[in-house]
Amino acid sequence: MQRIEHHASFGGRQEVWQHTSGSLGCDMRIGVYLPPQALAGERCPVLYWLSGLTCTEQNFITKAGAQQFAAQHGLIVVAPDTSPRGEGVANDEAYDLGQGAGFYLNATQAPWAAHFRMEDYVVQELPALIEQHFPASDRRGISGHSMGGHGALTLALRHPGRYVSVSAFSPIVAPSQVPWGQKAFTAYLGDDQTAWLQHDAVALMATAQERLPLLVDQGDADDFLTGQLKPELLQQACEAAGHPLTLRLQPGYDHSYYFIASFIGEHLAHHARALRAG
Repeated sequence: MQRIEHHASFGGRQEVWQHTSGSLGCDMRIGVYLPPQALAGERCPVLYWLSGLTCTEQNFITKAGAQQFAAQHGLIVVAPDTSPRGEGVANDEAYDLGQGAGFYLNATQAPWAAHFRMEDYVVQELPALIEQHFPASDRRGISGHSMGGHGALTLALRHPGRYVSVSAFSPIVAPSQVPWGQKAFTAYLGDDQTAWLQHDAVALMATAQERLPLLVDQGDADDFLTGQLKPELLQQACEAAGHPLTLRLQPGYDHSYYFIASFIGEHLAHHARALRAG
């Protein structure tokens, strides 16, 4: 673990760390916000933030404005990169496949399977690293945006007991039914669509073993709303399964970080209520 950036922020400290990932077989960078409580030695719960297509760890830590709310609630916020990276890592010229587009799953197909194991990284390796090197408790929440919203929902559903809270902004809720997901799943998982459904929040909802309340915000001026995101499918799946969902369609908001910054405080409050309840 090597710290490569640090900035005082709201009484805490925004840091960026680099480490060699065993899961991914490459060097990875992670943003870590340590609130004042953590700097004072308190073991704090952790919110993991998963970013969307094309993003690195920098997008969230520089644009979302989450630090002030993390400081208020005493939350460590961890923002990893969106995929493995490096010269030896498979890539594609398109923005929605390869580096910057890991989709938070473990690829099974060549050439992706060698490095693209983002599910193992986010669920297993990263929390172990954070809980070893920082004053972090084992109470974890997960959130994300777009592709990262997909990751937050599916990883929480696939790993019951691992997280105590979950939320998402503009998530890809049914990737097996939309172009972004179909392209990525074909490349990473192959043509067997039963494998796709294991990474599809709408499909997973029917067999969910937990009932973690979901908070989902979606802008109604989002260019990707009808073609890629389809939040109504998540609403229907949650109603059918009796799964608690607060889906808020926000008038006038798009897919950008202006949208995320407008509601990130409410999301951190949502997580803090669960993370601090134990």
